[in-house]
Amino acid sequence: MHYPDELTDCAICPRECHANRFTGPLGWCKSDASFNISSICIHRGEEPVISGPQGICNVFFAHCNLQCIYCQNHQISDNRGALKQNFHSLGSIVNAITSILDKGINLVGFVSPSHNIPQMLAIIEGVRTAGYNPRWVYNTNGYDSVAALKRLEGIIDIYLPDFKYMDQVISEEYSGAKNYPEVAERALKEMFRQKGAALHLNEDGTAESGIIIRHLVLPGQVKNSMDVLRVIAGELSPKLHISLMSQYYPANRAITHPFLGRSVRSEEYQAVCNEMENLGISNGWIQEFESSGNYLPDFRLSHPFEG
Repeated sequence: MHYPDELTDCAICPRECHANRFTGPLGWCKSDASFNISSICIHRGEEPVISGPQGICNVFFAHCNLQCIYCQNHQISDNRGALKQNFHSLGSIVNAITSILDKGINLVGFVSPSHNIPQMLAIIEGVRTAGYNPRWVYNTNGYDSVAALKRLEGIIDIYLPDFKYMDQVISEEYSGAKNYPEVAERALKEMFRQKGAALHLNEDGTAESGIIIRHLVLPGQVKNSMDVLRVIAGELSPKLHISLMSQYYPANRAITHPFLGRSVRSEEYQAVCNEMENLGISNGWIQEFESSGNYLPDFRLSHPFEG
């Protein structure tokens, strides 16, 4: 494993636990110094410019530095459970990725990488050493350290961050991170510094470089969504590409939650869409409102999104 000094005193993500991930006790994410990979698979459900005509090779890390009570990936992201690892060596990981790249796919996405950046960099080096040079996608919840992101400049091609909250109360209740709004805003500003507002596409219409910011509209939280969009337009750029998602579905601990135990209403989503238009944000994607429940993976399967 590369970067052992980091993993003996871990401050990779904004939690800054300073845990020794080799010997323990483990930090907030309960992740050790191994690769912590739960799944490597083809995923066709991302934004069109990310999935492309054939899909993307997604590498799913286990556990997470957030604990969203509505997480659709809770089978592998819940820190209360054991690490669900299906790949234990760099060689097996590289072989799994390159076997997918050999199918003609040229994008590799790292999902929930914020607490496993040293491992991610080792995987990138391993794939490159094997003679492959795909586009690299950093698919993150937005709770990232600026110092860590600076290390990724010139390595990551496409940033695909969430921007979940501008409300500290719900960010603490729903995801266990009261400081999420300011942390995510700083992280997005660093991504924007690196990439700018333009999303560069190749001749097939597949992304080659840039940023796409995702925002999931939550039940009863229209104001939070509008505040997120206002920060994007006012503090970053209204020219950025936004993926505004209506796909929320009660999952995990949200099923019995008094506010999150329902889907988003059409009038809630439409109000947020209208605000996006009012702010002059015209690049990106909105979802068909009936998409709720269409994106639920099952990580007990070797192909979690094709069950």
